Amino acid sequence: MTGVPASAAGGPSGARRTGPRAPSGATQEPAGRTTPGGTHERGATEGSAALRGGKITAAAVNQASVWNVANLLTMLRLLLVPAFVALMLGNGGYDPAWRSFAWAAFAVAMITDLFDGHLARAYNLVTDFGKIADPIADKAIMGAALICLSALGDLPWWVTAVILGRELGITVLRFVVIRYGVIPASRGGKLKTLTQGVAVGMYVLALTGPLATLRFWVMAAAVVLTVVTGLDYVKQAIVLRRRGIAERRAALKGTEA
Repeated sequence: MTGVPASAAGGPSGARRTGPRAPSGATQEPAGRTTPGGTHERGATEGSAALRGGKITAAAVNQASVWNVANLLTMLRLLLVPAFVALMLGNGGYDPAWRSFAWAAFAVAMITDLFDGHLARAYNLVTDFGKIADPIADKAIMGAALICLSALGDLPWWVTAVILGRELGITVLRFVVIRYGVIPASRGGKLKTLTQGVAVGMYVLALTGPLATLRFWVMAAAVVLTVVTGLDYVKQAIVLRRRGIAERRAALKGTEA
């Protein structure tokens, strides 16, 4: 009655066009753009869900990666420490049979020490747990052996004090200068570790005669290497710290300029 078409006034014709099909001549919205039907919102929601799922999966993989071969060897070495002490002190601590079993446990621990780090680096199995647990396991088995030997009177306490003091001191020193860089393991340090392992292993066994004399000289070589390599690490730490401080000062001057 007013002369306005029913389609323009929202009448029956307009009502029929409210379905999924767009009005004639309307431009179709591209994918990904926000539309009244919520295409963009659904895509964003699905993308967020997929992202969250990916993060959860990645987290699960990272957690599972802790249980790799290298870390399992490190855990085995930690478990061998109390077993070694029990065998070492079994039957009074001077029974050759019990000492032989203790030597076997010590030898297994030393062998795993050679393999776990190599496996972690070669197969990209390095984890935060391994970085912390590996040096702890190394110091624990060596410290347990030295303390047991000194407690039984087979090894002077000053030898135990020198070796353990050096090991703990260098470990602390590495953490102190880590802000400036990492002190790499030297060939002398690796030779020291090998010599210490051989010397302590010979003392764990109930040796007599020429072998008992030989183990004395092997331990003497281990003590010398322990002291010399320790001093070398201290020197490297001082140089690394000075270099790091100089680089920071140079960077500050460059920023001010």
